[in-house]
Amino acid sequence: MTRIRPSIESDLDAIHRVEAAAFGRPAEADLALRVMAAAKPCVSLVAERDGEIVGHVLFSPIRVEGHSFARPPMGLGPLAVTPALHKDGVGSLLSRAGIEECRKLGAPFLVVLGHPPYYPRFGFGPAERFGLTYGDMPPSDAFMALELVPGALANVRGKVRYVPEFG
Repeated sequence: MTRIRPSIESDLDAIHRVEAAAFGRPAEADLALRVMAAAKPCVSLVAERDGEIVGHVLFSPIRVEGHSFARPPMGLGPLAVTPALHKDGVGSLLSRAGIEECRKLGAPFLVVLGHPPYYPRFGFGPAERFGLTYGDMPPSDAFMALELVPGALANVRGKVRYVPEFG
């Protein structure tokens, strides 16, 4: 059985291992730890099986140039699962739990830069249809948004910026 829970400081080494294994390099793992240390609020959840951390998801605050929000919108990423458990539902459990935690924090909407066939199952759609772009990147199906508060993106247009730790 998979258990989803908030990460704690003693999980950091395991989170780094999972992220590095999932992405095949340490860059995303290093990024996740930098963001977790600096950005507030963050939603950082781990998936455990038999007492071992097998997945991690991170949501961190974002901004949209020219707009302010009572509660910060959040960006999903990175999401990582131990390679042996890919396609086993762990990523979906983490994503759903993280989306719900962001909803509880009052985030008006979420964005993700990720695999276009994967994220629509959680309600994400092309961010371009809301008038959102990712930094200086041209519009792409890989950049998606999800309103947590209906109408939250009705009058929001502009460039999305992640926290500076994303580089």
